[in-house]
Amino acid sequence: MTSASATSSASTGGAKKAQVAVQRFGTFLSGMIMPNIAAFIAWGLITTLFIATGWLGWWHPVADMLGGFGNADQIGWSHALTTLAVGDDGKTFPQYVGLVGSMLTYLLPLLIANTGGRMVYGERGGVVATIATMGVIVGTTIPMFLGAMVMGPLAAWITKQMDKLWEGKLKPGFEMLVNNFSAGILGLILAVLGFFAFGPVFTAVSDFLGMIVGWLVSAGLLPLLSIIVEPAKILFLNNAINHGVFTPLGIQQAADTGKSILFLIEANPGPGVGVLLAFSFFGVGMAKASAPGAIIIQFLGGIHEIYFPYVLMKPILLISVIAGGATGVATNALLGGGLAFPAAPGSIIAVALSAAPAGIPNLLVVLLSVVLAAAVSFLLSMVFLLRSRKRDLATEGAGDLSAAIAQTEANKGKKSSVLGGLGEAGAATAGAAAATATADHPLENIVFACDAGMGSSAMGASVLRNKFKKAGVGGVTVTNKAIANLDGTEDLVITQNQLTQRATEKNPNAMHVSVDNFMNSPKYDEVVDLVRKQQEDGA
Repeated sequence: MTSASATSSASTGGAKKAQVAVQRFGTFLSGMIMPNIAAFIAWGLITTLFIATGWLGWWHPVADMLGGFGNADQIGWSHALTTLAVGDDGKTFPQYVGLVGSMLTYLLPLLIANTGGRMVYGERGGVVATIATMGVIVGTTIPMFLGAMVMGPLAAWITKQMDKLWEGKLKPGFEMLVNNFSAGILGLILAVLGFFAFGPVFTAVSDFLGMIVGWLVSAGLLPLLSIIVEPAKILFLNNAINHGVFTPLGIQQAADTGKSILFLIEANPGPGVGVLLAFSFFGVGMAKASAPGAIIIQFLGGIHEIYFPYVLMKPILLISVIAGGATGVATNALLGGGLAFPAAPGSIIAVALSAAPAGIPNLLVVLLSVVLAAAVSFLLSMVFLLRSRKRDLATEGAGDLSAAIAQTEANKGKKSSVLGGLGEAGAATAGAAAATATADHPLENIVFACDAGMGSSAMGASVLRNKFKKAGVGGVTVTNKAIANLDGTEDLVITQNQLTQRATEKNPNAMHVSVDNFMNSPKYDEVVDLVRKQQEDGA
């Protein structure tokens, strides 16, 4: 019996380690993409404005007609408008290189590579990563997002290992010379290798992934991806799929057709809204009371993880979100809906803005896919909730939801203001039992840290800033960032319980505070009191 228990425990521990490993990998991938989402949006807007099929595409024939009456100098701004997007094949204006193609081919991959390099080895790693990725880009004929996501971090890691060879061995005065020339020479070597070796490999891999997606679309099987994506969202394992595959391939599709369905496979807010709506009408106790507020945060704010505890408290609702997600994908596949650029976060506002540039009919299709996904998810969730309603009324569902919140924290730990209130009593007890540690240095730079550095940590930072403001405590900066971006300048780092160890490893010198949820922890008041006392003692 003991042996069996030990085996079971080892198996569970192994599964947990595997989940954490995938989470780390997905977080790293999203860390390269998310900071550059603004560039993707800018590219999408420029594309939909200036290409021949875009909103201002009617200027292309005008420019062609004017071109028949004189040279490019006489055409002026009309010719410029046309070549702004697609370039000038006649080479009349070398400066008109075409924003759409240039951003897609060079800017976006290089931004990704630089970000990945910085994540591995700071600014120096980012520079070498950019140089190396340029070789991969020039050595291929397709946008090299995949190559950038691999070559960027790899080049930075190689740079880091190279610097270790002479760390502490350089004579004073030669550091800058050696550092600059070593990085330049290494960048040269990696760029040449990228051109001749890595470029063809990444092209083959990208073509293979694109072929798989194309086959799924042509076979009508793309909705089946929801079987993987929706449960992965609940377990916070979706980033590796979404940002590692869907976003790079989606960008390539959008470059060819002006939109891509791949941007909406994971970002569709419909399935989550359907679950929350069902709880609003047919739930019981705290779950029913909190669901309407959660809808606002999920649907308008785009913070999808707020509905995860509701699914975890009733795992059968996975069927609801899978069916809802598949319905949304099928709607877009059948009617040709898609987004012009990634919707981040997955708010209905971001989805609509990303769909609108591809045309009003496309916008209507995308909105229909959200509505149908929500409807299917709602109907199935309603059936499941009504089946267990008597049992839930007997227990008021409180224990189940509390356990589900704890499980969500164990998976990754993202909260909302509403769900944070559900665990208020437990959080208060925990806060009373474990007081915030005493700081041994001034607390001026306070950082909320989570996996992606967005969403829940941003909301937590806002809560604490408001508490400082109400308490009349100034001279403190409260920001949020990803754990991977902690750089040692933080005086106090606030994280979810499950992430504190990783944050401590990144900055062991800072004071670390663990909370049950970012939105409603009694430890915030302790932090405010601690900072106030420090300032009073210093005064």
